[in-house]
Amino acid sequence: MKYDILVLGSGPGGYVTAIRASQLGKKVAIVEREALGGICLNWGCIPTKALLKSANVFEYIEHAEDYGIKVNSPEVDFGGMVKRSRGVADGMSKGVQFLMKKNKIDVIMGDGKLMAGRKVEVTATDGSQQIVEAEHVIVATGARSRKLPNLPQDGKKVIGYREAMTMAKQPKKLVVVGSGAIGVEFAYFYNAIGTDVTVVEYMPNIVPLEDTDVSKQLARSFKKAGVNIMTSSEVTRVDTSGDGVKVHVKTKKGEEVLEADVVLSAVGVVANIENIGLEEVGIATDRGKVIVDDFYKTNIPGYYAIGDCVPGPSLAHVASAEGILCVEKIAGHNVEPIDYGNIPGCTYCFPEVASVGKTEQACKDEGIDIKIGTFPFSASGKASAAGHKDGFVKLIFDAKYGELLGGHMIGANVTEMIAEIVAMRKLETTGHEIIKTIHPHPTLSEAVMEAAAAAYDEVIHL
Repeated sequence: MKYDILVLGSGPGGYVTAIRASQLGKKVAIVEREALGGICLNWGCIPTKALLKSANVFEYIEHAEDYGIKVNSPEVDFGGMVKRSRGVADGMSKGVQFLMKKNKIDVIMGDGKLMAGRKVEVTATDGSQQIVEAEHVIVATGARSRKLPNLPQDGKKVIGYREAMTMAKQPKKLVVVGSGAIGVEFAYFYNAIGTDVTVVEYMPNIVPLEDTDVSKQLARSFKKAGVNIMTSSEVTRVDTSGDGVKVHVKTKKGEEVLEADVVLSAVGVVANIENIGLEEVGIATDRGKVIVDDFYKTNIPGYYAIGDCVPGPSLAHVASAEGILCVEKIAGHNVEPIDYGNIPGCTYCFPEVASVGKTEQACKDEGIDIKIGTFPFSASGKASAAGHKDGFVKLIFDAKYGELLGGHMIGANVTEMIAEIVAMRKLETTGHEIIKTIHPHPTLSEAVMEAAAAAYDEVIHL
């Protein structure tokens, strides 16, 4: 069996790559060992958002009287929430199956291993093997939950994100180690439905990659909701010998021992590059990632890699963009490398967090003279009407040229707003152009215009 393009892995990097290749007239096959859609559709992006929506609805019902509505005391059906989440994931995976058929892409189920000569050996669950050959082989094997020596996961008392989505019963006490997107999203979900949640973060602020003002606002919102936050703290060991878990945490004040039913390890991800034939083929790696050029070629002709297994942000939309660029380059299109300085990041806790570009601290570290404009949602008519006034929009501009260097948001629905900032940066829009871009009223997006105006002392509603 020979193809023009063979993709190893069917996550949002792999399946998008395969579809774009098919659109370009290529004969395409995709190899998947578990389920079409990969981690994102089956165990990550999509089902977690379903859980978060359930928590969001529960919170609305709990605060219904704030909106002039009387309801009986709501109860959490934890099993029902998990079931709905799995149903959403299954539906999305079936959607990818449909797209494969629609685009005439051959799906080969099994474990794929790279071979020399642009071949992949696929071992099915029944042990049978076949060798598939292609002109171009694209590795899109994704990543998995990172495991730390001092926090060994047993899948029951110390778990990763997959187990956090399908627990048999809701824990009464949960310790979340790590406060990146995965950590704070699960912290919000479990806190919202009544679990006692503690977040332990090694860095001085939660969501440490975000702008400091955003991190501090999220910490305030979480604490107000009842989440216990421990920053500048490190889990040194866990004791799972008893009924629950004892978590030993090193803090500035000394060691504390936290007792919980379950510990969620959310300390990042590690690329899936083991046992896929990289060494046998001679493909170069560094620090657990496949080394590629601007168009995702490896050091071995005919082999490429995209997504979480190459350097760069481990984000679904990045993997998709890389895959599309990779096959368009293969097809001879005149394409430009991705601008990794203009990649949006979104975190779907509540309040939501969204950002793109440079933080205020990064600008200061680089010695850039900047103008900053911030507009709080407490001054937004739409936010007041919606009952969600926590948060703000913060825009950072180059003081000399007016270039939009960064946008940072925290609040309700800001993940739906960040694309405007990404497009503005792509189009090299200046602060004054944003101010003169008429935004509809009342909307949350008005805060973008108002933040730009605040940077130039033209803000109206502050």
